[in-house]
Amino acid sequence: MIRLTHIDKRFGRSEVLRRVSVSAREGSVTALIGPSGAGKSTLLRCVNLLEIPDAGELVLGEEVVHFGSHPPGREAIRRVRRQTGMVFQNFQLFPHRTALGNVMEGLLVVQRWPQEKARAHAFELLDKVGLADKARSWPAQLSGGQQQRVAIARALASAPRVLLCDEPTSALDPELALEVVEVLTDLARDGTTMIIATHDLRLAAQVAGEVVVLEAGEVIESGPATALFNNPRHERTQRFIATLGHAHPSAGIGTISQRAS
Repeated sequence: MIRLTHIDKRFGRSEVLRRVSVSAREGSVTALIGPSGAGKSTLLRCVNLLEIPDAGELVLGEEVVHFGSHPPGREAIRRVRRQTGMVFQNFQLFPHRTALGNVMEGLLVVQRWPQEKARAHAFELLDKVGLADKARSWPAQLSGGQQQRVAIARALASAPRVLLCDEPTSALDPELALEVVEVLTDLARDGTTMIIATHDLRLAAQVAGEVVVLEAGEVIESGPATALFNNPRHERTQRFIATLGHAHPSAGIGTISQRAS
């Protein structure tokens, strides 16, 4: 379904990703975790080519893109992006569009759907994320959690093969973050393929089936979420996961991992 092989990415002299290889099968949820600056968001953005890797290979469905001395052309980039939906940490809703208008926008402008067909589909998606009653609300009238749920509905509008979520709960307080986690959990149960970059270990443990741990631009450990959270092999992973216990002493790693399974 999705395979990134030996991905390198530099920004000037800074090497952000070094020979990173990650794969995700259809219907799976993969969490990219690690400390700030580990390269999670950059790797996620390499999947839909918002960032063009300097070396390596991307396979997305039938599309194969090689990186190196010649960057991919516009058409190759468009073919990849048509298969992905992106959810950003700061929502990025159009402030001059209602919740319904935000979800409809791509269908009308990019895919040229008829107005009524786009409206009906957008209503269905807002209902799916529990916001049918907020269809005519403006973004400024919505809570952060509601705005992020609209953003998820918008990303799903084009029926992407994979939903990419970049720190989807980081801008939210715990109560509002729970709304988003519940929506992502429902999508996971429905078989939506997702790759989620997050520092929220609770989100990773509850939603993801596979976890990839990055440190300084490299994959240091990966595997099934339950096994990785209960028995991390790498010392750096052990220290990173231990921060969850310190932050939330009432919930152990084992309890969280059992929910994920």
